[in-house]
Amino acid sequence: MPEKTYKEMKEAWVTGHTGSSVAEVNSVSLAMPLSILLWSVLQQRLRLFIPYTSAACFVDFLLNCAATLCATTIYSSSPWALNFLLLLPVVGLLILEQPATAKRDVPRPLKKDKPAETKLDALPVKPFITHYRGAMMVMTCVAILAVDFPIFPRRFAKVENWGTSLMDMGVGSFVFTAGVVSARSALKEGSGRRPPLSKRLITSFRHAIPLLVLGTIRFISVKGLDYAEHVTEYGVHWNFFFTLGFLPPFAALLQIIFDLVPSYTVLSCVLAGLYELALDNTSLGAFILTAPRTDLLSKNREGIFSFVGYLAIFLAGQSLGLSALPRQQPLSKGASAMTKLRQTTLGRLALTSVMWTAFFYFSTSYYGLGLSVSRRLANLPYFLWVSSFNSYQITIVCAIESVLFPNLYRASTKEEEVRRTRDATSTVLYAFNRNGLAVFLVANLLTGLVNMTIPTLHIGVLQSMAVLVAYIATVTGLAVGLDRNNVSIKL
Repeated sequence: MPEKTYKEMKEAWVTGHTGSSVAEVNSVSLAMPLSILLWSVLQQRLRLFIPYTSAACFVDFLLNCAATLCATTIYSSSPWALNFLLLLPVVGLLILEQPATAKRDVPRPLKKDKPAETKLDALPVKPFITHYRGAMMVMTCVAILAVDFPIFPRRFAKVENWGTSLMDMGVGSFVFTAGVVSARSALKEGSGRRPPLSKRLITSFRHAIPLLVLGTIRFISVKGLDYAEHVTEYGVHWNFFFTLGFLPPFAALLQIIFDLVPSYTVLSCVLAGLYELALDNTSLGAFILTAPRTDLLSKNREGIFSFVGYLAIFLAGQSLGLSALPRQQPLSKGASAMTKLRQTTLGRLALTSVMWTAFFYFSTSYYGLGLSVSRRLANLPYFLWVSSFNSYQITIVCAIESVLFPNLYRASTKEEEVRRTRDATSTVLYAFNRNGLAVFLVANLLTGLVNMTIPTLHIGVLQSMAVLVAYIATVTGLAVGLDRNNVSIKL
C-alpha cells in the first residue's frame, strides 16, 4: 500500500470526526463570557483600560484572545480549571475593591462651538452585542488555524455527519450573530415606509457581491494551490463565503412572507421545520449524505441544501436582534416581575434563551422528536442548538453589562452616552467586531500561509503554541491598528 502524501494526511486529519458533548462545548465556550466579565470588573473597579496604554492593550489581548486560545488547546481537557482561574480574580476584586469614580477618567472636553445633542439614539450601540460578536470572531479566527495542529483536540473539529462540536457551533454562531446585527436595518425600516422589494434586493446584492467574490477567490486558490480540503463540509465548489453572501438576498425575499407572518422567530421555525420534514420524509437526506458527485448539484449538495438551515439561523438571529438592539424604555414604578421580564432587554433575552433551549431538548430527546444534530445537513436540531447556545451566551454578556454598568444608557447627552459606551467596551473586541469580515479574511490568508510553510501535523506543543500565539497576536494587531486609525472596511 503506497504511503499517504502530506495532503492526504491533512484531509484525513479533519475527516470522520464524531464530535463531543453539548456540555463540553458549553464549558469550553464559557471562557468567552468569563473573560468579558473579568475585563468588565477590571474596568469598573480599577478603570484599568483608561487611558488605553500599551500595557492595557496587552492585558486586553490576554483576556479576550489568549484565554480563548488556551481554552481550545492546553486547557481543552480541563476547561473548568481555566474558568475557575478567570472567575477567581473577579470574586477578589468585587470583594476587595469599590467601584472606581469617574474622577480617574481622561477628561474629554466638549466642543465650544457645537451644543451638546440631547436627543439619544433609539438604537444605541450596545457594548454587550459588540463584546459577543467580537469574542465569536476571536474564537473563529483561533479555531480555523488551531484545528490543523495536534494540540487542538479532534473532538472539537467539525463532525462528519452526526454530532456536536465546538467548530460546528462556531460556523452557526457566525451566521446567527450576522443576523443579530442585520436587525438594525430592519428596525430602521420599521420606523418608516419600507422600501420596495426591488430596492431591498439591489441593496442586499450589493452587500453580497464582495462575499461572493471572496468565495470565488477562495475556490480558485484552493484548487490552484492544491490545498487540502474537506469536500463533505460544503461540497466541491461551494464554501462558507458563498453561504454568507447569499443570506442577505434570500432574507430580503422572505420579507414578503414576513408581512403575512410578522415574527422572525415563527418564520425561522417554519423554515427549519419544513426543511426537516423534507429531510426525513423524502430522499433528500440520503441524497445529501450519500449521493455520488456526478453533476454541479450533487457536487455541491451540502452547501446548497444546508443553506436553508443557515437561513433559518440567520432569521433567528434577526429575531433576537429585534429584542436586543432597541433602547430599553423606562419601567413604571412597582412593575411586577413578569412585566420586568417582558419589558427589559435582559428579561426578553432570558425568555428567548429558555424558549430555544426547551425546543432544542424536545427535538433531540427520546420523549420528543428523537433527532440527531447534523451541521452537514444544518437540520432542525442544529438550528435549535445554535439558536439556544447564542441566546444564552448573549444573555450572560448582557447580564454582566447590566450589573457592572447600570448607568450606561442614562446619559443626558448623546456625546456622553458615546463616551460611556466606549469606556465599557473592550478595544480588542470592538476592533474585531468593527472590521469582522476583513479580519476574518486576513485570518484565512494567514492560515493558508502557515499551512503551506509549516508541517502543522508534525510539530510539538511548545512550537504549536508559539505559532498560534504569534498568529492571533498578528490578527489582533491588524484589527486594533485599523481601529486606532479609524478605518472601517465594509465587505
